Amino acid sequence: MMKKSRLKIEKVTKNNFNDFLEQINKLADYEKKNPPDVIAQKRLMNNYLSEHPTYCAYLGKIDNKYIGYIFYYFTYSSYKALPILHIEDLFIQKEYRKEGLGQKLFDFCIGRGIKKGCINIEWTTYNWNEPAIKFYEKNKATRLDKSYYQLNIENIK
Repeated sequence: MMKKSRLKIEKVTKNNFNDFLEQINKLADYEKKNPPDVIAQKRLMNNYLSEHPTYCAYLGKIDNKYIGYIFYYFTYSSYKALPILHIEDLFIQKEYRKEGLGQKLFDFCIGRGIKKGCINIEWTTYNWNEPAIKFYEKNKATRLDKSYYQLNIENIK
């Protein structure tokens, strides 16, 4: 049986939140970034488990083992006056890649966007992440000619 067909997509809850954090740490390692510190982990938990969560998150699971996740939130288009789904993270552990598991999580997320009436699904990826770029191009995504900026609030205080 293919692993793709055995993949279960599980909503992040209080009970599996530490498993979710572990997946975020694995993505940080892959991207050579610092993982969330204890304070950021608490914010992630509080913002997710609040009455009005600021993001949505689902874990991918095979044979009772978490192997990846998808993290997204909704924004809004002022031009089209419709919602946009923004994927913050889509991650599958290295040993589980190339088996359709990321595709299954991606398709699940697209379904969420369609259900919400989104006009677009958007995300960013690093220029060095060739496997991700190939994956998105295979899924008919359009590479936009935009510059992506980030302003760290700490730098302007």
